[in-house]
Amino acid sequence: MGGLTVTGTGDPYPFDLITMGRIGVDLYPLKTGVPLAEAETFGRFLGGSPANVAVAAARLGRRVALISRTGADPFGAYLRTELRGFGVDDRWVTEVAGLPTPITFCEMFPPDRFPLYFYRLPKAPDLQIVADEVDLEAVRAARVFWMTGTGLSEEPSRAAALAALEARGRSGTTVFDLDWRPMLWREEPQPYYERALAHATVAVGNPEECEIATGESEPYAAARALLAAGVELAVVKRGPDGVLAVHRDGTAVDARPVEVEVVNGLGAGDAFGGALCHGLLAGWELGRVVRYANAAGAIVASRLACSSAMPFSHEVEEVLGRAGDV
Repeated sequence: MGGLTVTGTGDPYPFDLITMGRIGVDLYPLKTGVPLAEAETFGRFLGGSPANVAVAAARLGRRVALISRTGADPFGAYLRTELRGFGVDDRWVTEVAGLPTPITFCEMFPPDRFPLYFYRLPKAPDLQIVADEVDLEAVRAARVFWMTGTGLSEEPSRAAALAALEARGRSGTTVFDLDWRPMLWREEPQPYYERALAHATVAVGNPEECEIATGESEPYAAARALLAAGVELAVVKRGPDGVLAVHRDGTAVDARPVEVEVVNGLGAGDAFGGALCHGLLAGWELGRVVRYANAAGAIVASRLACSSAMPFSHEVEEVLGRAGDV
């Protein structure tokens, strides 16, 4: 890939990672165990799973960009400033007039209850990504491309996501984060999940998300079904039971979780995703990739925020060292 220039830029080499999809503002109570009706103070953070995955990979030293859209409002300006501050290229994060930047509230009841309240009406700008506006040459050139199930939930985002997948042509590493958010869908999702899986090389999801995509929720059965749907690597996140990763070549890793005191579990999966991309880019063996991603997720679960909580490499290595997994 030497000498390749990303479209519209003077960049001499492709991005390590381009993510595509949801972005918004997270407003979290600054105390855990407090319902929203009683919360008095909130922290404001960049949010949205693909945005957080981008931040997580950038924190680990990767060259990253996000494809998304915000409202033409102060919250949209805030999000673009945050992305740049985290080292994520925002050239493809554009404004949509007339639609507000989404806001998400969370309640935090550790260790395992974190209700989310999405404010994405009348329509989220990130669902207004249009296929003709996506830089398909840059998407094709990226070493890793990451997209999510939410991006398939409505048009024109659905067509844009599928166009990006088709442009990849299964080159490099193409990750489909199953990302099932039932409150954001009005149609039956499985046909669109099947189309995305046919173009992806990696699928990542929890058992519920795997069931939506394949009809299987038992981890090993779900992994086999994802491989049968076309991917090369199936990653099933099982929360406190760890992570199962199965490669088409027969390699399987059943990684135990990293024990932490959970503060907010919501950003753990995004930290896992960014670290997963980092490990795949580094060419590590599958066991190390999964253990590293597990440690990154655990670190964020022990912190209040999502984006700003994403760990640096030395923090992940420290956790792995304590666990004896270096």
